[in-house]
Amino acid sequence: MKKPMEPEKKGGFRLTLERLSLASTEWAGGAWAFAVACAFVLAWAVTGPVFHFSDSWQLVINTVTSIATFLMVFLIQRAQNKDSKAVQLKLNEIVAALKGASNRLIGVEHLSEDELRTLHEHYLRLVQLAENDTDIHKSLSVEEPNSGRGEPAPPRP
Repeated sequence: MKKPMEPEKKGGFRLTLERLSLASTEWAGGAWAFAVACAFVLAWAVTGPVFHFSDSWQLVINTVTSIATFLMVFLIQRAQNKDSKAVQLKLNEIVAALKGASNRLIGVEHLSEDELRTLHEHYLRLVQLAENDTDIHKSLSVEEPNSGRGEPAPPRP
């Protein structure tokens, strides 16, 4: 059994794909990738008169850009997923470490959209209660924001 902070063992093919994906993402987000793309488009435009602006000449740029866009969608989504997961983990750590914070929010990203909407409405009510309270030193508890006010407790995620 692996330890909680021990990285998952990956097979050779999966590890190779992850490394290739990471390297591609880093390269594609750099200045050299933009320079290469600009050079390609410039070379394509310059060769237009040579090929008499033919359908095949136009098809080259359409095909290359379509393939590049198709692949970039997956690279961007991979990078976004990784970044999003890292941010969620960092936020979970902050919530877990803060005294008085509601630990029920850890893992909230796994709730359904309806559950998230209900939780959002709960926090909007909490903001309204805080705005109506004249004592600026008084704090409303996240766990029981409506305590003593005749309103329901927050929903359980």
